[in-house]
Amino acid sequence: MASPLSRPRFRHLIAQHRAPISQLLLLLIANLAAWAWALAAFAGHPGLLGTALLAYLFGLRHAVDADHIAAIDNVVRKLMQQGKRPLSVGFFFSIGHSALVVLGVAIIVRATSALNDRIDAFKEIGGMISTGISAFFLLTIAVTNLVILVGTWKRFRRVRGGGTLAEADLDMLTAGNGLLARLFRPMFRLVTKSWHMAPLGFLFGLGFDTATEIGLFSVAAGHASDGIPPSAVMVFPVLFAAGMALIDTLDSVLMVGAYGWAFVNPVRKLWYNLTITSVSVLIAFGIGGIEALGLLARQLSLSGGFWDQVTSLNEGLAHFGYLMIGVFVLAWAVSACIYKWKGYDSLPHPAQGAPLP
Repeated sequence: MASPLSRPRFRHLIAQHRAPISQLLLLLIANLAAWAWALAAFAGHPGLLGTALLAYLFGLRHAVDADHIAAIDNVVRKLMQQGKRPLSVGFFFSIGHSALVVLGVAIIVRATSALNDRIDAFKEIGGMISTGISAFFLLTIAVTNLVILVGTWKRFRRVRGGGTLAEADLDMLTAGNGLLARLFRPMFRLVTKSWHMAPLGFLFGLGFDTATEIGLFSVAAGHASDGIPPSAVMVFPVLFAAGMALIDTLDSVLMVGAYGWAFVNPVRKLWYNLTITSVSVLIAFGIGGIEALGLLARQLSLSGGFWDQVTSLNEGLAHFGYLMIGVFVLAWAVSACIYKWKGYDSLPHPAQGAPLP
């Protein structure tokens, strides 16, 4: 039989997480409603259900693009430092971003006649530019994070040896010192509540610079030119938005759990940042390098054993976003196990001293 305290505790837990639970239920209903709309709209065109699935997968994939993860991660850290539990950050970010995507597709559907002859060239040029920019930023982020990693390792060794740790050192770890964090820091300062992420998500969508968004616009324009009614074509961006919002919302909940574990004491915060920054460097160098080599292979028509492998890896990059989340979850779990096994949690909390040079 349950203890008398179990029911009040359960009620407290539900009350504490009422907003994110409601949002997840709303998103599940929205996903089901979007698919019901697709089934009704394409009842006479079963082949289009495959395209609808593609649009949905585009949304799931887009949710784990580097800009989304960086934005959600930075804001979750910022709000948790203020003593909040920002479980809804990803939800509101994706709502704002989705609004821009749906609006963009609506405009494209209206202008299909003008875009139809240019869509292939747009895809080719846009894809090349997008890949080049992505590779450049990822490699730059990798180098920047490598510098941060060295500094974090020095601080951790200092604390492990019984040294002091200044408040400025902890602020450095949680304020976000990567390239993207510095670029968007003025906007992040304005975010004091989860719902403030909605306009930020809208702004993030203005670039239309990812392969998934370009692919969605191509699908919408192509089917609009085939005579599919605009109301049916709009199913595609709605499915895209539904999938993206679901993953981004779950991502922010995951981030809160991870940082909740890390923020218990300064030593744990150091260890967590050391682990995650190491993984970030490896992933950024890996994906950025693959993209750069793939772009080089396409532009110079390179082929052969090594270059064929590079091309194959580039074709599979669409699945790397999910792998990246899996790696971060695994890294967090392994980090917690090693931290406990090494007994780092029993280290005395470092005294406050001068910042580490």
